[in-house]
Amino acid sequence: MGNWGSCVDEAFKSGLGRRTFLGGIMASAALALPGCATLGRPSETDVIERLMLVSTQRAFARLTQPDGFWDSTVARIDLPVLFGKPGSRVAKVLKSPLFRERLQHELNTIAEDGARVAAPLVYDAVRGMTVSDALAILRGGDTAATTFLRQSMGASLVNAMIPELGRVMQATEDPLLNQAISALAGVNIGDAAHALALAADNAIWYEIGAQEGEIRRNPESTNDPMLIGALKAL
Repeated sequence: MGNWGSCVDEAFKSGLGRRTFLGGIMASAALALPGCATLGRPSETDVIERLMLVSTQRAFARLTQPDGFWDSTVARIDLPVLFGKPGSRVAKVLKSPLFRERLQHELNTIAEDGARVAAPLVYDAVRGMTVSDALAILRGGDTAATTFLRQSMGASLVNAMIPELGRVMQATEDPLLNQAISALAGVNIGDAAHALALAADNAIWYEIGAQEGEIRRNPESTNDPMLIGALKAL
């Protein structure tokens, strides 16, 4: 790949406007500017794919580290309503703020295993994206690409995470979690895994969206010439 950054500078110096340049870098032919190597120009879909690949890599790197969900400002999972929905006969232990916080922390920790299962599915979806109006997504706001990708994947992450979360819950034999589940009539590990998978799905997409927004605001942080050139030209 040639020196994209210097070509961007030369493009603006040579009088190309932001809108003209954006259209230019998204076309399919080669770009030749004075003093620059000839480059194959990325399509709008290429830019979205790169944006989402970097966003998802950042998000999963964060969420799969110890306390990744718990320490995130957007992805911390609240205690699922399963453990205290209105009108249910909840045991006294589940009404204790300390117990509930400890249980919430434990569930956030277990969610990290769900994120490890979800990550390759999201990466594959990013690489296989089919976008009909890529420019609208690029101009659509901080989380437009994340929203598009999430809609295209539907409930696939939830369905993939349920068995893994159930396996982890069963294998850990955590007394805190077992005590909480036993306090709820008619609730089992599978129910708890399903509830956590739904919450983890939301949390994962919130984190990906936050990363997309950060990249859009500060594309230089990626050190990626394609993203810097395209996003700054919007």
